Amino acid sequence: MSKMSTRNLVLAAILTALVIILQFLGAFIKLGPFSISAVLVPIVIGAATCGVGIGAWLGLVFGIVVILSGDAALFLAVNVPGTIITVILKGTLCGFCAGVVYKLLARYNRYVAVAAAAVVCPLVNTGVFLLGCLVFFMQTVAGWAEAAGLGGNLAQYMIFGLVGANFLVEMGINIILSPVIVRLLNIKQK
Repeated sequence: MSKMSTRNLVLAAILTALVIILQFLGAFIKLGPFSISAVLVPIVIGAATCGVGIGAWLGLVFGIVVILSGDAALFLAVNVPGTIITVILKGTLCGFCAGVVYKLLARYNRYVAVAAAAVVCPLVNTGVFLLGCLVFFMQTVAGWAEAAGLGGNLAQYMIFGLVGANFLVEMGINIILSPVIVRLLNIKQK
């Protein structure tokens, strides 16, 4: 097991605090029933500057804070274990995958690698959320689709009703801010 540098430890602590603050603040910015936040930005920054493990750690913290902030309350009311599994898994995997993508591409171009990680992070986060909906909440989501007047068109409701605008805004924020901040920090992974 390699020893974490003081720089990485300090940066991970700062980014952990940012994840917590941004997730709690993001709970106040709503688009429909869901929150919009910039919380994925520090996850990508951590994955790019400190490595895959820190990316996964920051994603895990994000997942825990989503549960504690009440952001997952609609789903917790339906299936507590399913909600916890989905939220923790989506957070951890989005940070982990962002770190892996960054690591694979950084040898060619660091900033392209950060931009790719900034795309992968929300894709994984949203993808795992949608899979969790299918596995743990299919009947509930089908009821929500019916109530929204979409009848049996569950896919349309999930994409446009559950994640559509939220996903696009978070993806845009991530793609714009993550590479800029990493460039400003000018920190290379060791």
